Amino acid sequence: MTTPTGQISLDDVNIELSIAPGTQINMNAAPVRGLAGVPTGQIAMSDLQGKSNAQYIIATGGTITTDGDYKVHTFNSSGTFTVTQVGNPAGSTTVDYLVVAGGGGGGAAGINPANGGYLGSGGGGAGGYRESFPNPATGGLPVSVQGYPISIGAGGAGRLYSSGPTGTAGGSGGNSVFSSITSAGGGGGGTFSRNPGNPTPGVAGGSGGGAGAQSPAGVGGAGNTPPVSPSQGNRGGNSAGAAFYGGAGGGGASAAGGDMSPASTVGTPGGNGTSSSITGSSVARGGGGGGGYAGPGSGGTGGGGNGSTIPINATSGTANTGGGGGGDMLAPTATAGSGGSGVVIIRYKFQ
Repeated sequence: MTTPTGQISLDDVNIELSIAPGTQINMNAAPVRGLAGVPTGQIAMSDLQGKSNAQYIIATGGTITTDGDYKVHTFNSSGTFTVTQVGNPAGSTTVDYLVVAGGGGGGAAGINPANGGYLGSGGGGAGGYRESFPNPATGGLPVSVQGYPISIGAGGAGRLYSSGPTGTAGGSGGNSVFSSITSAGGGGGGTFSRNPGNPTPGVAGGSGGGAGAQSPAGVGGAGNTPPVSPSQGNRGGNSAGAAFYGGAGGGGASAAGGDMSPASTVGTPGGNGTSSSITGSSVARGGGGGGGYAGPGSGGTGGGGNGSTIPINATSGTANTGGGGGGDMLAPTATAGSGGSGVVIIRYKFQ
């Protein structure tokens, strides 16, 4: 707020200084002199017209851009967000954040022991997605004068075909951290199992990895693991069982991975991510990876990688979106897609 530019009362000054109306003003007090911009000598009421007591957060770190009256710090790799000044309620006292973890990698392909055909594997789950935007300048996460280490989670590894009785699930993504906010890495995609008593399901994580081909049906990994509120992600899709050998999609920030239908020969899509305008432009992040099979499952919006089919390779999650990697079908030489790395974005009012 700002004091009137025309006729002004002492209560206008009190309000600007966050002092209760009706309180007697000492015109020589430091806050009054600071508002007037008159460090010594007599202060006239005209010196207090059109003045603001607003003070704003000042900080460094990451790649800094502006969006109107807001600064935006984007960390595509680990670093430090350093606050050198904390504002006041008339300016800004808190920050908004988007914290996305690394996506999970797709699971390995395998061979159907009954007929020698290739088995599909599950897509990786998206990295956990946690956001406070949009909030007013004083309604987000409080900060103090200090350095805040920023950790950006790496994407999980996509796995190579295995000829053993059980394949290897995709690697889980790494956590991303800012202050008290931790987003969990996405779970790796599940893979085939020739041993019904030893399944390799999708892995739990920020969003869960999709199930690989299983007999009986495989289970997608749980999302929002560990649990936070609001939820940071969704479960991976489930596979269909003995008669059909397709991989299911990994979970995304806004939707679960697709479940495999018993009548389908197409790997299911990854769950869609979530769009945010925290930088000033709408960008989707946190898509799950698609499952691999005779027809590849598509990656979820927001950086999810596509599943593979012969002769099409799986694709990796997009860097700095936390997208899950696509599941594999191209045995025995190709690997599933790796997860995309995470990102941390911090926003606050600076003028």
